[in-house]
Amino acid sequence: MEQEELTVVEHIEELRKRLLIVAGFFVLAIIGSFFLAQPLIQFLQHTEEAKSLQLHAFRVTDPVKVYIQVIFILSLVMTSPIILFQLWGFVSPGLYEKERKVTLRYIPYAFLLFIVGIVFSYLVLRPYLLKWMMGLAGEMDVEQTIGIYEYFQFLMQITLPFGLIFQLPIIMLFLTRLGIITPMGMSKVRKYAYFALLCVAAVIAPPDIVSHMIVTLPLCILYEISIMISRIGYRSYLKAEQQREMELAA
Repeated sequence: MEQEELTVVEHIEELRKRLLIVAGFFVLAIIGSFFLAQPLIQFLQHTEEAKSLQLHAFRVTDPVKVYIQVIFILSLVMTSPIILFQLWGFVSPGLYEKERKVTLRYIPYAFLLFIVGIVFSYLVLRPYLLKWMMGLAGEMDVEQTIGIYEYFQFLMQITLPFGLIFQLPIIMLFLTRLGIITPMGMSKVRKYAYFALLCVAAVIAPPDIVSHMIVTLPLCILYEISIMISRIGYRSYLKAEQQREMELAA
């Protein structure tokens, strides 16, 4: 009983140390983001679509809020590889040696897919969303007055979710390597997965069919890629299980 309590204490202490490491890197990222936030804000303000919006500040604090928001998002993105590495380090003692090596390789791919998701939503989805909303306002004979804080909130709402959604292949591969899911099971529930992805697309995209398909098609492709990748991971999982059985038998 005392050993179990000591083990729990050790786990808590290890978690505390890893959280302190993440917090330290996050503070450094905030310092670096102070120099990157203003150029990024100016770039986002002077894109072709943003120039036509005539952004305004409705409150004195709006520019400061935008600046702080961009600093926080940049710092979070810059710190995300450290967060993933510390998370891996915390759970890795419960994995086999090969599983530790394989899952460690997922970290750069997860970060890369996160960036790809953000870039995709910004370059592909954002122009269509703005075009549709501006067109709808014109049809309703409404002159839009857009606040700069609201505009940046809109950017975060369409880019960050896609960064997370693009993690789907890595998550599926990780769960397959652990034997939690199988590619056969993913194939069987494909129609339910597609329905769930359609619901996600309906929340993100406007109701017109073109924008909806622009969102839905990449999600479905990601799911199919996840199935193909999970097949590779499942074969590795079966080999690892066979090796464990041989070691136990020996």
